[in-house]
Amino acid sequence: MLDPSQRALIKATVPLLESAGEALTTHFYRIMFAEYPQVRPLFNQAHQASGEQPRALAEGVLAYARHIDRLDALGPLVARIVNKHVALQIQPAHYPIVGTCLLQAIREVLGADVTTDAVIDAWAVAYRQLADLLIASEDELYAASAAALGGWRGARRFLLARKVVESEEITSFYWRPEDGGPVAAFIPGQYVGLRLQVEGEEMRRTYSLSALGDGTTYRISVKREPGGKVSNALHERFVEGDGIDLFPPAGEFVLRPGSHPLALISAGVGITPALAMLEAALPSGRAVHFIHCARHGGVHAFRGWLDGVAAAHPQLRRFYCYSEPRDGDQADAQGLLTRERLAAWLPDLRRVEAYFLGPRPFMAQVKRHLRDLGVADDRCHYEFFGPATALE
Repeated sequence: MLDPSQRALIKATVPLLESAGEALTTHFYRIMFAEYPQVRPLFNQAHQASGEQPRALAEGVLAYARHIDRLDALGPLVARIVNKHVALQIQPAHYPIVGTCLLQAIREVLGADVTTDAVIDAWAVAYRQLADLLIASEDELYAASAAALGGWRGARRFLLARKVVESEEITSFYWRPEDGGPVAAFIPGQYVGLRLQVEGEEMRRTYSLSALGDGTTYRISVKREPGGKVSNALHERFVEGDGIDLFPPAGEFVLRPGSHPLALISAGVGITPALAMLEAALPSGRAVHFIHCARHGGVHAFRGWLDGVAAAHPQLRRFYCYSEPRDGDQADAQGLLTRERLAAWLPDLRRVEAYFLGPRPFMAQVKRHLRDLGVADDRCHYEFFGPATALE
């Protein structure tokens, strides 16, 4: 447990983390991957190359230091980290590796003048405090997954039962357990972790579950990313009958029960968790406004399905916005999703519960628009594809 003097030392490093946090975390990953290559499969190397992962970790370390006196003020950040760790099967044995490399990076990047032995000792205690919190929370989720009907712990072998092209970029994959047993239920909005070999290298990824569970299969819908090793392997290499390891469903971004009007706002492959949310919400009779943005009709996945659902459910209204429409495309609007369009398409703005997903700039824009329109922050829900980071 941190004593008052150690808390003061942690807080004293906040200005340095504000200016050098990303350099520190970039150096941390460099050390860890060089000295502990066995952890590489746990990290998306594309996010490393883009700087997204070091940036997200820097924001997390800074938030932890700022709130070292009141960890409850971290809010949903801890739950988001725990769920992502569970989906990728982070284990207690991984934490000492991270701690050793983080302390080395702090000393080497922040410099000997700042990182005295007392500062390093304080950060060592602070890290153990955080690690213990995460490990305990993760163990609870692992145990709950194993105890659930159709649940399991660790990896379970699944076979590709069906593969369906949904657009020029997105394909759906239906996975059935090799052992023939049932699969655990999940809350709409959650994701599963995948483990596979690509060119002889183990890789792990998380993908949203894009349809309500039926007790026997899971569906994910994957966008082929330029240069994406896993997405391209799934699109090009996998055929029906091929196997893959899945980890149990996880994720804290889930549809909350309620009767207020529901807005599901997505862009691109961000539509995937919104589909399961929509399926879950419709039987209640709840008013749903589904807004989807795409570049053009060729990359707009699930439009035919959604149009059919809307025809059968009068409480569902759907709107499409194409930023780069092709000849013959039919959409409700062209260009970007503006505040004025949101205001026209959304139900009672004082009561609406809004869920939005897509690329980070899209979500930042939607969040600003909703705030400007008077939608309270506690009724705005979102999740990132990739490292958790702030939208502000």
